Amino acid sequence: MLPSPAALLLDFGGVLAEAARHDHAPPELVLRLYNLTGGVLSPGEINRSLVEGAEAYAAWRDLDEPFELAHAEVWRRFVTTGWPQRAQDAVRVNAAKLSYDWTWRPTWALRPGIPEALRAARAAGLPMAVVSNTLCGAAHRDFLAKAGVGGLFAAQIYSDEVGVRKPNPEMIWHATRALGVPTESCWFVGDSYQRDILCARRAETAAAILLRSRRTASEDPAAHPAPDVTVDDGFGLRDLLPF
Repeated sequence: MLPSPAALLLDFGGVLAEAARHDHAPPELVLRLYNLTGGVLSPGEINRSLVEGAEAYAAWRDLDEPFELAHAEVWRRFVTTGWPQRAQDAVRVNAAKLSYDWTWRPTWALRPGIPEALRAARAAGLPMAVVSNTLCGAAHRDFLAKAGVGGLFAAQIYSDEVGVRKPNPEMIWHATRALGVPTESCWFVGDSYQRDILCARRAETAAAILLRSRRTASEDPAAHPAPDVTVDDGFGLRDLLPF
């Protein structure tokens, strides 16, 4: 039996929402970069930079890095290296908006059972927070608002806004401070052994719950701390709530 929670902390990608496979170089972003940089690079060159940059950034995100990179640093390090200086400068000045556009997924949808789980927790008076690594938390926040569940969260903690990233336990501590509850009384729900369950163990939450996603299947469970409970979807999470 899990201890009764004082708050519920949830990851975004793979837990609250999931998207279909995404084009790392969407045509509208390639065109925007082409116009922004004055055509000094061809659309094909921009496309390749985005695809290769996404792969390099993904590899970096899988490292146990305690700190998050600023928007401009992500573009400089992973995308625009080797671009003409004026093109790099144009991207740097517009890095925040470009990061939003690169993060946004038109196919994002709430995971099955998540609205029901969130509303059950809200009805029980359980405070909730989002705790998510992301290039641009504003995109996540806007999706949750448009999906009709953003108002259910008392806090939303995103790595690009607080400057640290899971599995750094400070991500969870930011959330519990914002909620005004003790970390050791909270449940944390994530889809990654490597980032989420490890983060929950480092922060010493009351429970670490794994909600399976596509990412979960790509990790080796034996290489990371084990969750207290594993569920398949939001309905499974709802059924764990002791209310």
